Amino acid sequence: MKKLLMGNEAIAWGAVEAGVQVAAGYPGTPSSEVLSTLAQLAVKRGFYVEWSVNEKVALEVAAGAAYAGARAMVTMKQVGLNVAADPLMTLAYIGVKGGLVLVVADDPGPHSSQNEQDTRKFARFAKLPVLDPATPREAREMAREAFSLSENLNLPVILRPTTRVCHVCQDVEVGEEHTPVARQFYFEKSPNWVIFPSLAAKRHVWLNRQQEAARRMFEQSSFNRFEGGRGKYTLAVIACGVSYNYVREALALLGEEIPVLKIGTPYPLPEKPVLEVLQVAEQVLVVEEQEPVVEEQIMLLAFKNRLPVVVRGKHDGLLPREGEFNVDRVRPALAAFLQGAGRVVGISGKWKEAFPSPAPPELPVRPPVLCAGCPHRASFYACKKAAAGKDVVFTGDIGCYTLGNAPPLHTVDTCLCMGASVNIAAGFSRVEPGRHHIAILGDSTFFHTGLPGLINAVYNRARITLVVLDNRTTAMTGHQPHPGLGRTALGEEGVSIDIALLAEACGAGFVRVVDPYDLDQAVMVVQEALDYPGPSVVVMKRECVALTGSSRRCQVKPQACLNCNQCIEELGCPAIFPGAEHPHIAGQCNGCGLCIRVCPAGAIEEVAL
Repeated sequence: MKKLLMGNEAIAWGAVEAGVQVAAGYPGTPSSEVLSTLAQLAVKRGFYVEWSVNEKVALEVAAGAAYAGARAMVTMKQVGLNVAADPLMTLAYIGVKGGLVLVVADDPGPHSSQNEQDTRKFARFAKLPVLDPATPREAREMAREAFSLSENLNLPVILRPTTRVCHVCQDVEVGEEHTPVARQFYFEKSPNWVIFPSLAAKRHVWLNRQQEAARRMFEQSSFNRFEGGRGKYTLAVIACGVSYNYVREALALLGEEIPVLKIGTPYPLPEKPVLEVLQVAEQVLVVEEQEPVVEEQIMLLAFKNRLPVVVRGKHDGLLPREGEFNVDRVRPALAAFLQGAGRVVGISGKWKEAFPSPAPPELPVRPPVLCAGCPHRASFYACKKAAAGKDVVFTGDIGCYTLGNAPPLHTVDTCLCMGASVNIAAGFSRVEPGRHHIAILGDSTFFHTGLPGLINAVYNRARITLVVLDNRTTAMTGHQPHPGLGRTALGEEGVSIDIALLAEACGAGFVRVVDPYDLDQAVMVVQEALDYPGPSVVVMKRECVALTGSSRRCQVKPQACLNCNQCIEELGCPAIFPGAEHPHIAGQCNGCGLCIRVCPAGAIEEVAL
């Protein structure tokens, strides 16, 4: 049957059709919908899904299942692979019994990430096979194939979709509904599962041999295909993953036809089909987003075989190593490649008709902003008020709350990676003891990697204040649950782990819970925390407004308003706009009442909808 599926949904369906038994992950855009979809499909089809506290934990859960012979999948974004790197590097040596597939979604651009790292580079570093889908349809096929590939090689396999594949939709043929078949799995004890140095030395030899085994399999893969003429030709393009689509469209717009080799298995490079191109072409353009992973393998292959072909792409500057590709970025590079070879490049009539005039003006900048009524705004404002008159550094973290950096709040001075806020604040405290340091992170991030930082701060007696913004969800990536909610990915109710009690158990001497909407109380608690002579923890607890909604909103009383605009200038709430005579509060207001507490004239009131 056909379904209109997002790329991430298609990957999940492919995993289900392949018989996945265990899936674990940590939410991170652009990967989140893979596990969310698996969770929706899991109960009826009889497999297990969990949102783990971080990517390392998720990979280790899946590895245990794969050791016992089950098929397992792990989901994360590219920076999450850094968190999972420790077990992954050794898993490559130990190997697996059941198929183990890592879905690592890359974010060229980047659209929602702190870097543009290329997972294909990581796969090459770990010596693991990687698949690079061009479309949702192919992503589903690769998800199915990845499990078999993993079991044939006894290695974890990486499936690396990028943002455009993850979030675009396509009609995808999926398998019919089926009743799950109960299977028994069993972990067979063996010294080979215990990675002593002596075993690692032996397994490294095996791992290197598996590279060639994977290469031979990829040489027979339908994910790599040649399109174009046979015999001798001057020019050819080798396109990888989603870039293949841009190449095809750009060639059509240029009115050109040259041979194209599509590569869907970028590491290890399938040498046979590539050699067939290199042996007959004079020049080859390699089109791939981010790093020259395929280009460098092709250059080495040409050198080893003493082929005079010219390989062009990133190393000669024809294509950039940064940013996301699209047709408009690929088309000029293709035109330059063709013209450099003496081709007269025209533009098709279709292109001229579609773009008869100069390019349209740039769209206005639309910076991200905290939602109207977001409790984080109240938390940041309380911290800012508590810090007034003090020399305070705010170390921030990854999540919605990174937006506390923006004006007018200005309460995020650093942001590195998940959980780093606590440790950076502790580091600051060692070299500038005369300052106050407030580390701010979210509830999900606290469980992800904030907790070890708090333990370290308590153990080493760092004088910092940790503010946990507990909005009762993992908001930035789609409201996934976490251990603080007592609800699993499958919707089952369990134990809710209390952040404040956990902080006390870690040894923090000052732990308080406060509602950030109770502004005066929140300010007072943060002030007390700053005065405490050791690690202090404040939990700002209020549900995300996107989950709760509201039956009330705020409005300005015109007769009382001073038109001082303090409600606008202090808060930056997107529901409040300046007006000719007084500020105007728009319909997206959720009635949080923070502006009421800020207004010096008492000119804002709360009303029922």
